Amino acid sequence: MTPPKSTRPIRRNGAAALKASDLERIAERVLRLSEADETEVEISAITDALTRFANNTIHQNVAEQTLSISVRAVADGRTARATTNKTDDDSLRRAADTALKLARNEPKYPGLLPMLGRQKYQKVARFFGATAAATPQDRAKAVSRVCRVAESRRQTAAGIFSSGSSQFLMANSKGLSARYEQTRAEFSITILEEHSSGWAKSNSPDIRRIEPDALAESASRKAADSRQPRESAPGRYTAILSPSAVLDLVGFLFYDFAGTAILDKRSCLSGRIGKKIFGENITIWDDAYHPLQTGAPYDGEGVPRQKILLVDRGVPKNLVYSRATAKKMKAKPTGHGFSLPNEYGEAPMNLVFAGGEATTDDMIRSTERGILVTRIWYIREVDPYEKVLTGMTRDGTFLIENGRVTGGIRNFRFNQSIIEMLANVETLGPAVRAAGEESFEMVVPAMKVHNFHFSEVTKF
Repeated sequence: MTPPKSTRPIRRNGAAALKASDLERIAERVLRLSEADETEVEISAITDALTRFANNTIHQNVAEQTLSISVRAVADGRTARATTNKTDDDSLRRAADTALKLARNEPKYPGLLPMLGRQKYQKVARFFGATAAATPQDRAKAVSRVCRVAESRRQTAAGIFSSGSSQFLMANSKGLSARYEQTRAEFSITILEEHSSGWAKSNSPDIRRIEPDALAESASRKAADSRQPRESAPGRYTAILSPSAVLDLVGFLFYDFAGTAILDKRSCLSGRIGKKIFGENITIWDDAYHPLQTGAPYDGEGVPRQKILLVDRGVPKNLVYSRATAKKMKAKPTGHGFSLPNEYGEAPMNLVFAGGEATTDDMIRSTERGILVTRIWYIREVDPYEKVLTGMTRDGTFLIENGRVTGGIRNFRFNQSIIEMLANVETLGPAVRAAGEESFEMVVPAMKVHNFHFSEVTKF
């Protein structure tokens, strides 16, 4: 069904901003002013506010409200975009004329299809009034509270607490009209001691699901437990990876499931679709409608998103497709295309891993000798086909001996194939919405993995 019109305004620090009806009127004016064969308008109105803290003190509060009006024109099989943030008729006409002029000077766009007409979209509810109405005072109260606790423990806290809301609209001259609204809140904290640190992060459309005190307690405990870290020899260990660590590793796989990546032979799955390359316990979907996911129910072309089974019990089964890629590969579009024009085609942006029932404590108790990794960073791809990544652990890395954590250790650099890692998963925790630093948010479990390759000890 088509999402109902929203009358909710975006709010910035309690002040009303643009409504969905305002965006619709802007789109109608652009379409009326354009002289292109076909015209598409994408509008985003985003409000973000951020409270930043360091050394147990709030030192910055900023807020911004942005409006972007992107016009795509089509002329004789050519297409191009122009963007403005002004809403007067002269500026909108200039954007439409510029897009058309650019399109006429472009080469013909390979595989360009006619724009879509009206579509039906599944409703998703990802706008929460409590998040949209959050004030600097609301964020400051939570931040001040956790900073006082850190100070009382002779620790130092640093991080951010942000909140905001967004409205998106897509319309074209063929009658397509798609709307989406969402709120977003995020809390991230690092707790520092002289020779150790701990980190925790969470985000959600609903600020009431963010628990700054619990996140701060988790980061504080990691910092305290990893005091005076020992050095452990590099090598292959059983690794227990937190959901955040899993997220930042498996996030490098997302584009490999794109039809365009397979066509261009840029995917690690080239020649491997239908073959069992991961463990029996690895099943992955792309599911924009999962209750822990966020994002619009349509893609950059206006195609309704579909839930796609990507990996079934270790076997890559399906890819995702934009309209043009689907036509080339004799498949059906799946609603994963990016806004045109682009060179990437499509990608799954709502990955969901099947989880298990084991807790992290269960995994630790069942491990004779291993490494508990709570966070990783500075990850780079070494071998795209075997999906070998290198990076480092940080903010809480621990040695496990005889079923218990025996203390913090110096951080490791790792060199690890993600294909191999997902073939070596022994145990899965429950799938949760995880937040990291190297990838977009996904629904992933903690994992216990054997034979994980830690290649060297770092200097801290």
